[in-house]
Amino acid sequence: MKCFPCLISLIFLVSCNNRPVNKDEKPLARVYGNYLYLSDIQDVIPAGVDSTDSITIARDFIEKWIRNQLILSKAEINLTDAEKDVRLQIENYRSSLLIYAYQQSYLRQKLDTVVSDSEIEAFYNENKSNFILGESMFKGLFIKVPVKAPDIWKLRQWYRSEDAESMKNLEGYCYNHATIFDDFDEKWIKLSEVLRMIPEPGAQNSIINGSRKSLEIRDNDYFYFLHAKEIASEGTVSPFELVKNDIHYIILNKRKIMLINELEQNIYSDAQNHEYFTIYQ
Repeated sequence: MKCFPCLISLIFLVSCNNRPVNKDEKPLARVYGNYLYLSDIQDVIPAGVDSTDSITIARDFIEKWIRNQLILSKAEINLTDAEKDVRLQIENYRSSLLIYAYQQSYLRQKLDTVVSDSEIEAFYNENKSNFILGESMFKGLFIKVPVKAPDIWKLRQWYRSEDAESMKNLEGYCYNHATIFDDFDEKWIKLSEVLRMIPEPGAQNSIINGSRKSLEIRDNDYFYFLHAKEIASEGTVSPFELVKNDIHYIILNKRKIMLINELEQNIYSDAQNHEYFTIYQ
């Protein structure tokens, strides 16, 4: 599919090469005996653009055309007849594009895009070994607050608590005094991203190995508070929330493959029953 634009360019170049000299139209450019005319680039310039932009687009196109013609001329000279025969490649590209277009049309008609949570969860439970974490993930809180902030003792109580009132007080305090307040309670993030914000790398090991849920560090200017509500360690099964969207995609992709296989088999069986093809021994 990525080669299709190149194919179109090739067809365009060949068509320009084979055009006879048009005595009724002034050429825009010439390379050897090949000419480029205004009629060749009219469809290249979008409707509605101003004259300045039109001139820029036209100049860029002419420059590209000249370069392509020069390279094509060298190719014509240096390639063998067999190497220059691209008819089979063009036909293969065309066949691939038509097959792909038909498959996509069939999928639009037949594919059931509704994937239930129960189906996703069942797939997760049956394939947990395929969802192993490559690095540790974190849910919790990170707070960076100046050492001169008031009532630090209250902050210490609130950030470790799970009740709604403490969280409300914590949010209000951090809004007024914290330099950074990140609440990762509802989403998983990479633990490494959080730990990079904390000084004293050695002190981080207690969080990484799970021996502590909370960590407090102080330097000359700031207190750093980290509270881990959940940690999913590297090498363990990924939490369901992290891979839910991936599983949704996997299930849909499996359905697509099944439908395409079903389409191909039905076409083959029908052709076989009607003797539309023969395999000669």
